[in-house]
Amino acid sequence: MSDLAWIEAALTSARPQAIGALLRYFRNLDTAEEAFQNACLRALKSWPQNGPPRDAAAWLIMVGRNVAIDDIRKTSKHAPLPEDATEISDLEDAESEFAERLDGSHYRDDILRLLFICCHPQLPATQQIAMALRVVSGLSVKQIARAFLISDAAMEQRITRAKAAIARAEVPFETPGAPERAERLAAVAAMLYLIFNEGYSAEGDSVEARTPLCEEAIRLARLLLKLFPGEPEMMGLTALMLLQHARAVARFDADATLVLLDDQDRSLWNGKMIAEGLALIDKAMRHRRAGSYQIQAAVAALHARAAKPEDTDWVQIDLLYGSLEILQPSPVVTLNRSVAVAKIRGPEAALAMIAPLAPRLQNYFHFFGVQGAYLMQLGRHDDARISFNRAIALANTSAEAAHIRMHLDRMMDESKPVTVPSPSSP
Repeated sequence: MSDLAWIEAALTSARPQAIGALLRYFRNLDTAEEAFQNACLRALKSWPQNGPPRDAAAWLIMVGRNVAIDDIRKTSKHAPLPEDATEISDLEDAESEFAERLDGSHYRDDILRLLFICCHPQLPATQQIAMALRVVSGLSVKQIARAFLISDAAMEQRITRAKAAIARAEVPFETPGAPERAERLAAVAAMLYLIFNEGYSAEGDSVEARTPLCEEAIRLARLLLKLFPGEPEMMGLTALMLLQHARAVARFDADATLVLLDDQDRSLWNGKMIAEGLALIDKAMRHRRAGSYQIQAAVAALHARAAKPEDTDWVQIDLLYGSLEILQPSPVVTLNRSVAVAKIRGPEAALAMIAPLAPRLQNYFHFFGVQGAYLMQLGRHDDARISFNRAIALANTSAEAAHIRMHLDRMMDESKPVTVPSPSSP
């Protein structure tokens, strides 16, 4: 590995710890980011000559802090310095001592605080994701803008607004207690899944640009799992994302058209990623503290374990979605469950199950796509056309509309099997 490659990997890995600690010192996000960038520039000059430090994060925190303190002194003689702002001149001797002070719990709280600030409840979801990708992951504004299919200027403005909102909110920097830490972890987990879904839901020309969002969400989830190894919901979330992303290559054909789960070439699935996800969900389930991420991951695991579509354990999937309905009631969960019911008891039973959902899902594309598929399976083609046409009218992308038109075409050739489009493929 070249000097530049290992240095880039070390800087990326250390970024959350370093910026989290610098943010605690300076209580200003811009100052923390600038301090980290200055430390990275020093690392690019120093590390190739002197070799890697014993603890990259500790080195970057120490150097970034000292550079920022010097800048504060130069810009204003009257500006108060952060607490514990003693300057360290001998980096080699100080590094070990500094690393020892940054024990596991210290790192954990700094990273959790940093992630929690990015998913502050006053920020809309789009700003939360943009902040996490910029501040925690270190993606450039250009990279994030490309993933969201907006201009660089618009993304820069979005991130600037988010930082201003955080500054106005005066987020506390004290070490959180156990109850607050659990609450923060849940909020951070939800934000990571939002980042993942931004990438996972990509279609057509945007797939290549947005796939890195899935990879970054998984990287951050692994980091949190390392910090909180006993949290079954973090295991479940990480497993869920791994099992979903393992199918990435098979989810689209050569024309970038979405390929449904039953029609995918399973030999293309990432076996290593699936094995990691299965091990995590099995470990999480042994804790016997069920959560929504664990249940969704268990559904994804049943699909991953099936060598062929007909090997899928739909009875168990039905039971899992039943548990999810109790834990997290939602018409979309019931709509997902109806796919399993259709496999077990037939489309008529599934149609009866989703009928009460119509008032709440009257503007939901997937409801009419699923309803149309059940009606089509029952041979009620006129009713199916009405549902499919409604789905096309509600389609969010051209790919969704094209997929429904494919079902309309299939009604012209009844020899082709009907595949029910899953509302949210697990």
